[in-house]
Amino acid sequence: MAARKWFASFFPSVKAQEEEDLVDPQTVLREKCAQHGHTPALWEKYQACNERVSGRSQTTETCVEELFDYLHELDHCVSKTLFSKLK
Repeated sequence: MAARKWFASFFPSVKAQEEEDLVDPQTVLREKCAQHGHTPALWEKYQACNERVSGRSQTTETCVEELFDYLHELDHCVSKTLFSKLK
C-alpha cells in the first residue's frame, strides 16, 4: 500500500468527468425532416410499393427508385442545417 502511494506521487491520477449523453444531430434532424415537406408523401409511396411487391410471389419489381427518392429528399432537408450543428 505504501509503495502504491509512493508510485502515485510520481504519476498523478486523473479522473474522468461525467459526460453528457451524446446525441447525433443527424438523427435528430432526420426525425424532424421526415415529417416536413414532400418527405411523408415519398415515404407513403415507398411503403405502398413495398406492400405491392410483398403481396406478389413472382415479380421483378423493386422499390429502389422509391427508396432513393425518399432518401434523397430526406438528406436534402437534413443537409440544410446539419453542418451548422457540428462542432
